Amino acid sequence: MNDKRMSEGIEARVLAVSVGISAPLLIKAASPPVTVQSGIRKRPVSTVEKPAEVEVGRLGLAGDEQADLSVHGGLDKAVYMFASEHYPWWQDRQREADASSSQRALTFGALGENLTTVGLVETDLWVGDRLFIGEVEFQAESPRTPCFKFNAAMGYSRAVKQMFTSGYAGVYLSVIKTGVISAGASIDVLPGRREVSILSILQRLRGRAQREA
Repeated sequence: MNDKRMSEGIEARVLAVSVGISAPLLIKAASPPVTVQSGIRKRPVSTVEKPAEVEVGRLGLAGDEQADLSVHGGLDKAVYMFASEHYPWWQDRQREADASSSQRALTFGALGENLTTVGLVETDLWVGDRLFIGEVEFQAESPRTPCFKFNAAMGYSRAVKQMFTSGYAGVYLSVIKTGVISAGASIDVLPGRREVSILSILQRLRGRAQREA
């Protein structure tokens, strides 16, 4: 049931499950710089090496917080999934911005994601597709649309625009059936009606970002 990636011999699975609490985040680009609350900084609590179980409710993972519920969290953005395949690209963008000199290499959770995966990327999914991970059932809802806090978390000012233009954005999931998940679990995809692809939304967002450049 792992959709087309299975046919390519790549098993879709979870590499890490990460959570974060709301904490101060310095926005250096503001004039003057300000500190805001953000839950963007996530840390793995379940890895392939240490696959602890994490409870998943209708509003997300146990121990995970969002600071601004007007744009983050909620039923349609309960869990944020990001493909590990994009990590090298984002690491290169940090180096180009000379941000890596003061930062460690990106680790799972660094993009603010709850689920870091392999074998499943945004363009494999359509809105309404069901994802089965362990005993939990998710539904693909939309690609991520980052706010200014993503620039601060990544350490340079073009990160938000690059997420729009690259399409390496990850996918928000809603929770259809609650339960527990752990790193190492396989991801099974059950296609929905497939009327709106995640790719089509990404292309629309990319076009808007380019027009506003």
